[in-house]
Amino acid sequence: MSLHISSAGFTLVGHSRIRSVASEWESSATVKRVEDKVNLGASGLKVTTLGIGAWSWGDTTYWNNFDWNDRKEKAARDAFNASIDGGVTFFDTAEVYGSGLALGAVNSEVLLGRFIKERKEKDPDVEIAVATKFAALPWRFGRQSVLSALKDSLCRLGLDSVDLYQLHWPGVWGNEGYIDGLGDAVEKGLVKAVGVSNYSEKRLREAFEKLKKRGIPLASNQVNYSLIYRAPEEKGVKAACDELGITLIAYSPIAQAGVLTGKYTPDKPPSGPRSRIYTPEFLTRLQPLLNRIAEIGKKYDKTSTQVSLNWLITQGNVVPIPGAKTAEQAEEFRGALGWRLSDDEVAELRSLASEIGPVVGFPVENL
Repeated sequence: MSLHISSAGFTLVGHSRIRSVASEWESSATVKRVEDKVNLGASGLKVTTLGIGAWSWGDTTYWNNFDWNDRKEKAARDAFNASIDGGVTFFDTAEVYGSGLALGAVNSEVLLGRFIKERKEKDPDVEIAVATKFAALPWRFGRQSVLSALKDSLCRLGLDSVDLYQLHWPGVWGNEGYIDGLGDAVEKGLVKAVGVSNYSEKRLREAFEKLKKRGIPLASNQVNYSLIYRAPEEKGVKAACDELGITLIAYSPIAQAGVLTGKYTPDKPPSGPRSRIYTPEFLTRLQPLLNRIAEIGKKYDKTSTQVSLNWLITQGNVVPIPGAKTAEQAEEFRGALGWRLSDDEVAELRSLASEIGPVVGFPVENL
């Protein structure tokens, strides 16, 4: 149930709103009972069709207004549990999220590991799929650096193995050694599947072929992908993933700071580093698209967030991983599942988005 609908439900505004809340409850119950899982590439690993990104958990450099505290940790824990309660059990983190180099930060892997331990104490049979990432830092060389970093991640997570281990971005040099390290991690039983992140089409094909020689499938490529950031389509990454049988994991699927939710306007832009990307001028150009998303949402009794996520899911071979800071957000995300935009609506939203112009992406995508 979305936050918007929940709060409206408690005010009991009219019969149509009551029906709206009831249908949302029904949708949530359906997700809990029969949520489908998808294969990550040819790896054999199955994850829910939507995951949760833990980039913001513990961070004090880009998220959380440069502050992390007990209240925010409780909210993150609630988001984690609400996701599992709703049938969404795939979580993505990284060793650099909540870096210890940042004042007051708590490592995201530590938090996720803590939440998993607490949940399993109450529900030992719960199945949780964990993905984390290796940072291709310039001073890291060769395959052994991948294994060493993975073991450190496992220690922070409190796990013996992870489901998916990814290279966070391409190495400036020594990238072949990193790919070798992924293969070694599979053969040592430390991971079930391996993937990459922020890889161009060329880099993606090279990694795929190198792992293929060892009989190891490249399961995924995690990239910035949303209705207003379609570089994976424009630069051949999405087509290559579809061709090679590699799942595209979409981070920032409602745009960073949740710009596609409609919560920002030209008069109220986001604060912090994201204000340099989503300026009042950009938000002015964005309004026609946001208005149409909201109109379509009313047709399906869905929020703008749910429409934007569903648009990505309709592209096929895509697993969005929106970031959840609160239980209400986690509950809203699962409302993107169990229904589908029409082909005409998918095309119309793409057309409107194309008129806005590009936004800034992650520079390493071009390495």
